[in-house]
Amino acid sequence: MSISSPEAVKKLLENMQTDLRSLSMECKKKFPPVKEAAESGIVKIKTIAARNTDILAALKENSLEVVQPFLMGCGTKEPKITQLCLAAIQRLMSHEVVSEAAAGNIINMLWQLMENGLEELKLLQTVLVLLTTNTVVHDEVLSKAIVLCFRLHFTKDNITNNTAAATVRQVVTVVFERMVAEDERCKGIVEHPPPVQGNTNRRSVSTLRPSAKDAYMLFQDLCQLVNADAPYWLVGMTEMTRTFGLELLESVLNDFPGVFLQHQEFSFLLKERVCPLVIKLFSPNIKFRQGSSASSPAPVEKPYFPICMRLLRVVSVLIKHFYGLLVTECEIFLSLLVKFLDGEKPQWLRAVAVESVHRLCVQPHLLRSFCQSYDMKQHSTKVFRDIVNALGSFIQSLFIVPNAGNSTAVSAPAGGSGSGGQGAAQGGPGAGGVSGNLTTQAAFEYRGTWIPLMTVSVQGSAKATYLEMLDKVEPPSIPEGYAMSVAFSALLDLVRGITSMIERELAVEEEVAAEFRDTHPDQQWQPQPGVHLVWEEMVSACWCGLLAALSLLLDASTDETATENILKAELTMASLCGRLGLVTPRDAFITAICKASLPPHYALTVLSSNAANLSGKAYSIQGQSVQIISPSSESHQQVVAVGQPLTSQPQGTVVLTAKNIQCMRTLLNLAHCHGAVLGTSWQLVLATLQHLVWILGLKPGMGGALKPGRAVEGPSTVLTTAVMTDLPVISNILSRLFESSQYLDDVSLHHLINALCSLSLEAMEMASGNNKEPSLFAVAKLLETGLVNMDRIEILWRPLTGHLLEVCQHPNSRMREWGAEALTALIKASLAYKHDPPLAQNPRLQLLLLNPLKELSNVLHADIRQKQLESVLQILQSQGDSLGPGWPLVLGVIGAIRNDQGESLIRTAFQCLQLVVTDFLPAMPCTCLQIVVDVAGSFGLQNQELNISLTSIGLLWNISDYFFQRGEAIIQDLEREEEALQKQAQEKGETLNRPFHPAPPFDCLWLCLYAKLGEMCVDPRPAVRKSAGQTLFSTIAAHGTLLQQPTWHIVVWKVLFQLLGCVRTSSTTADKEKIESGGGNILIHHSRDTAEKQWAETWVLTLAGVARIFNTRRYLLQQLGDFFEAWEVLLNHIQSAALSKNNEVSLAALKSFQEILQIVTPVRDSAGDAFAAMGVPPVLIDPFSASGPGRPLVRSDSLVERLTRYNGAELQAPPPGEESALEDSALWWSAWNTWYRTGTDSTRPPSGPTEKFSFIPSQPFLTALIQIFPALYQHIKANFSMEDLKKLGVILHGAVSVPISSDASPFILPSYTEAVLTSLQEAVLTALDVLQKAICVGPENLQVMYPAIFEQLLLFVEFSCKPPQYGRMETKHVANAKYNQIQLFAPAEWVALNYVPFAERSLEVVVDLYHKTACHKAVINEKVLQNIIKTLRMPLGLKYSCPSESTWKLAVSSLLKVLSIGLPVARQHALSGKFDTMWPELANAFEDFLFTKSTPPDNVSIQEFQKNEAVDVEVVQLISTEILPFANFIPKDFVGQIMTMLNRGSIHSQSASFTEAEIDVRMREDFSKVCFETLLQFSFSNKVSTPQEGYISRMALSVLLKRSQDVLRRYVEDERLSGRCPLPRQQVTEIIFVLKAISTLMDSLKKTQPENVDGNTWAQVIALYPTLVECITCSSPEVSSALKEALGPFKDFMQPPVSRVQNGES
Repeated sequence: MSISSPEAVKKLLENMQTDLRSLSMECKKKFPPVKEAAESGIVKIKTIAARNTDILAALKENSLEVVQPFLMGCGTKEPKITQLCLAAIQRLMSHEVVSEAAAGNIINMLWQLMENGLEELKLLQTVLVLLTTNTVVHDEVLSKAIVLCFRLHFTKDNITNNTAAATVRQVVTVVFERMVAEDERCKGIVEHPPPVQGNTNRRSVSTLRPSAKDAYMLFQDLCQLVNADAPYWLVGMTEMTRTFGLELLESVLNDFPGVFLQHQEFSFLLKERVCPLVIKLFSPNIKFRQGSSASSPAPVEKPYFPICMRLLRVVSVLIKHFYGLLVTECEIFLSLLVKFLDGEKPQWLRAVAVESVHRLCVQPHLLRSFCQSYDMKQHSTKVFRDIVNALGSFIQSLFIVPNAGNSTAVSAPAGGSGSGGQGAAQGGPGAGGVSGNLTTQAAFEYRGTWIPLMTVSVQGSAKATYLEMLDKVEPPSIPEGYAMSVAFSALLDLVRGITSMIERELAVEEEVAAEFRDTHPDQQWQPQPGVHLVWEEMVSACWCGLLAALSLLLDASTDETATENILKAELTMASLCGRLGLVTPRDAFITAICKASLPPHYALTVLSSNAANLSGKAYSIQGQSVQIISPSSESHQQVVAVGQPLTSQPQGTVVLTAKNIQCMRTLLNLAHCHGAVLGTSWQLVLATLQHLVWILGLKPGMGGALKPGRAVEGPSTVLTTAVMTDLPVISNILSRLFESSQYLDDVSLHHLINALCSLSLEAMEMASGNNKEPSLFAVAKLLETGLVNMDRIEILWRPLTGHLLEVCQHPNSRMREWGAEALTALIKASLAYKHDPPLAQNPRLQLLLLNPLKELSNVLHADIRQKQLESVLQILQSQGDSLGPGWPLVLGVIGAIRNDQGESLIRTAFQCLQLVVTDFLPAMPCTCLQIVVDVAGSFGLQNQELNISLTSIGLLWNISDYFFQRGEAIIQDLEREEEALQKQAQEKGETLNRPFHPAPPFDCLWLCLYAKLGEMCVDPRPAVRKSAGQTLFSTIAAHGTLLQQPTWHIVVWKVLFQLLGCVRTSSTTADKEKIESGGGNILIHHSRDTAEKQWAETWVLTLAGVARIFNTRRYLLQQLGDFFEAWEVLLNHIQSAALSKNNEVSLAALKSFQEILQIVTPVRDSAGDAFAAMGVPPVLIDPFSASGPGRPLVRSDSLVERLTRYNGAELQAPPPGEESALEDSALWWSAWNTWYRTGTDSTRPPSGPTEKFSFIPSQPFLTALIQIFPALYQHIKANFSMEDLKKLGVILHGAVSVPISSDASPFILPSYTEAVLTSLQEAVLTALDVLQKAICVGPENLQVMYPAIFEQLLLFVEFSCKPPQYGRMETKHVANAKYNQIQLFAPAEWVALNYVPFAERSLEVVVDLYHKTACHKAVINEKVLQNIIKTLRMPLGLKYSCPSESTWKLAVSSLLKVLSIGLPVARQHALSGKFDTMWPELANAFEDFLFTKSTPPDNVSIQEFQKNEAVDVEVVQLISTEILPFANFIPKDFVGQIMTMLNRGSIHSQSASFTEAEIDVRMREDFSKVCFETLLQFSFSNKVSTPQEGYISRMALSVLLKRSQDVLRRYVEDERLSGRCPLPRQQVTEIIFVLKAISTLMDSLKKTQPENVDGNTWAQVIALYPTLVECITCSSPEVSSALKEALGPFKDFMQPPVSRVQNGES
């Protein structure tokens, strides 16, 4: 119910009337005037009520009168009446019906009561009601009311005093509240107050409104009073205390700061009155020094606790509210405050000062202002810094001088069980102590000083204890640890306040920046520079002091919570410095945490260098020196772990305490939550963590996470159970720390990576000197960091992998292994990661990721390479399909094998390659195929593992198949690529540079493949060469058709010929030393037991391969421009191979020669003969018609068509093939020259005495060589000249002359007894046969060659009796050669062949040929017949001495055949004289044969002998039929010789070897007989045409007869002399022969016409008779029977004499 409502008014009126009635009743007797006034008052009220509508207003107007009765009542001083009146007055006041005048009266009345000391409490109450209910009291009245209250404050009565004090306080407040209300009312009205003149008249407050004026006067007087000066306005004050005055000042300043800030007059008061006052009052505290000697000159006023404490409170308020006004003054106050913390000040003073500082510390904005106003201004005290440093020094001083000068303080027992009972007694905080609890008290302990820690205030509020002791007059005793606790809280609050304030503002700024970026994406956001400067200055100013204090506290702290708080403060500071980019302070805080994490005095260079920078600076601040205290060594901490320090030199063990672990967790927390601002201090953090991890024995596991090592890690690692349970947590946090690196920005991430790298470098240095277990922390964490930052791997890849590559080269194997593990894991993970855009579309990134894999190839350690290759294998298996542009790198890695790397590496690499070739060829870009070929090639060439080399050749075959199958696609891809490259090259103005350049790219691919195989064809290992060779030629054969024609040029020259050249060189220089075994226990066959023999095989293969290509691809190659040069080169290779001193090679060379010649061998089948018959020129027979293996049938028209065309008349153009006929002939002549050179060199006998081992070509070689000729000849016969024929003859002769090795002869000659030709001899004859046939059908001019052929054949015929010599070589006859089967490796003897069959066959050929050619001019002119006879003389003459009996028999039969043909020809040309020289030869031949000097062998049987004699007879018969009848065509001498011969034959002297029994047979009776008969026949022939002939016959006869006479006579003599002894067998034989001759002569005479016989002859015949008769006495029965036969014929001539005819003698 409001006071103005009708009900309230009515009630008021009633109450007033009641009051007045009561008053009148009370005063009725004693005070009648009062009674009357009361009664008139009732009437007055009634009147007012009746007349006015607004009763209250009317009441107020008339209040003087209304109040009067009550005032009079008070004047009675009667307690009862006074109380009643005061109550009534209060009622009126509360209804606001008292006017100003009335109020003045009331105050005066109250003053009187006060002076009389009546109703003091009621008075106070009334004043209060008067002043609070309305504003009617002003100016002097007001001041009087206030003074009244003050006066009541100083009464004797305690209750009154206190009530008055409260009232004063309230009244002061009311005054100022009125002013605030007044300002509020006048807010809208703008005033222009005249400027304030100087401070001349303190009372000049004319500019103020009424309430403001009152307030001003009141405040001014309060200052006066405190300063002990007379008041200006509060007239009537009698006494005043400073303490009360200060309290009032404080409350006004605290409650109404606005008044002072808005009104200049008040600000003026503040500056001019309050501040000087405070400074003046402080002076005793400033000057006072504890313990200063009493004898100092002027006695110093002692500080007085109540005033001092109140002054500090005032200062706190001044600083808090009016800092902006009183900048200079506050500087002084703050400096004083700092001074009060000095150790020399009384303990209580320091305590209240610390409380005051704490109050400041919880106001960060204020602190910021200090910083801006002082620290950031030049020439100004660095107040903020001083405050912080003072706190730090204060804390230090507490540890250094405990309780100095505090006599009342009780030292707590060292155990800290009691916390100072006295503090409790004095109601100090923490009074509970620890009496009831058993927990150890939280405390700090440093170098023996133990300071307990109390709970002084809630964090963030500075609840003071001693600043609130307004009732205490004596300084209180301060419990131990109180000051420390407050300072500690102040420090923490300071840190918390500053950091949270700056961080809030930073957050706001970031929001603004983000908004700005969203709205103006194109502009850079510029923060306001000033703000940042302030923040940085604040941090710069405070960090040293904070760090010094916190580090000391951290070291001294024994309480987990306190430690936690200190660490949190250090952590937040570090983070803040980081955010503001203040590197030094950031690193300093972090260093502190790091040091605290490690055992004391732990040598860690990163930290000590950092600390040195700091501890070098002792911050001196106005005489305060802040030292950064080094940690104390003694620790009352619980030890939780003992481990090994991580150093390069082994040391003892170090211990970790629970606090170390707690600090470690903070460190982890710092890194985890504030990683983004750590920057370079990651180094400190990580280095420390690394050492801790090492001491705790955590080792890296999969993916780089650290796991607790096994218990046996080191004998010195001891972990308590407490820390054991912590370890998994720590390791977890460690991992999470690096996982959280994914939230760092790029720069911070780089800092982290750099720090890890430099840490790792240290670890590497440490591990390199010795084989100690290295610290793998950094490597493991690099891996972890990389794995979680895959999404932006690109920015950290280079530093990360670059460092890991260095680790991979470390000598310590464990370190290396981890480096490789980390690197390969990262590469695999990065390739598997789903990047955006995908790797397939980002080739640059892919190459970047794969590059380190390639770099690993440069590392020499095998374990690293093994790891690298294993990961390649895994990458292939998982990402092989998507490698794309990364293929060259991957292949490069696979191919980076060296021979010094050991088998297992090569095997792993090869597995990768196999996988690539089997699965991924289609997946890779075609440009990489060439690399695949190169890599496969390099595996072929490595020499560690033969099987791999061989398998890789197989892979090349597979690759070639792939090229073949996918040719189309590959060509398209490559050509696209080629165009692009071409374009690039043109833009750069370069030429395109790739191997085999002008060939098209696909062909280049093939060429690379061929070239690689070619390289392997000259590998040192035979197996590789063999395999590579076969593969090379197979691929060229199988897929060569894909190549374009110009490419063949490169294939021939750069691949095939180059290969042949290399093989030739290697073969000719190969070692001839015997290889004992092929490695291991493999036995090597003797045909391959030297390098030379192994190379021979290669040469054979290569040559054969090249020849086959020339054969099968001849058509293609011929279209190349330089086919002829190629042909020459190939022939040259064939020749050098054929002449190599190795049978295998040389023979193979000839096979190749045969192969390339067969290309155009004429068709040997019936078709060919048919053409020949039809007279078709051979050029028509298409060389390609006989399509050999792989020979392309290019020409479509068949032979038949061509023939019909040829026979028809439509042949205008030359027939196909003719255009190349010319070139062909050049090719063939080139081949002939090669053949000739090969033949000449290989058959030329060694000159000079032969070496034991000089090389002699083998029979198969020579055979092959000669067999080539017929085929070759077909193509060169058109121009084959005599010159060439001679060359051929030399070779044929040489070839046949070559001996064979005795251990080969059994294979060539099955046994000596069989008369067979060797294949070589057959070949030679075939060659001649071909020639002769060609001459036969050829033109005339060829026939001049016949004689040469005869000459050649006749040479061979001579071999039958005179085997050819091979140089000066000693050869044994084949029958005498030892076959050295037993001594396998004894040097072989050389054996001359059995040439008889060959010579005989040659002879047959001669006869045959002569048969055909006897009449040819050349044959006649060149005296062939004579030569034949001359040649035959030798076997004929030797007869039985011939090596083979068949020889002379054949010679005879041949002679007979030849003569039967030749003699008629000779007779025909008798006059030409061309045969003149032949006749003597013939005569000699007959003679040599018929009267041979050789004797028949003993074992000749009778039948044999008779056969032989029959031959002799045949010869004589030839003479009688073919020669003697034509004597007139024959030279006389010849006939003479024949006659002499016949004569000789008719009496043959006997052979001495005959036995008696055979004597009749062995005398060649038939022969003699025939000779006689022939002699006689021609002697007595009636056809004698010339006297000379007759003479010859007669001569012959008389010689014969005379000889017979002599023989007979000698026989008779001997017979007589010998008596009983039989004569020698020869003589008997002779006589028998003579007797037989006589009987033959007699027979002949009988048959001859008597007129043909000369008389002289008859005389000689008859003269024989007596001699014959004398022989009758002989004793030999054989002679007797012969004699009988001889005497018998004489009977025919026994006739009676007719007449004596005298015959003339000549």
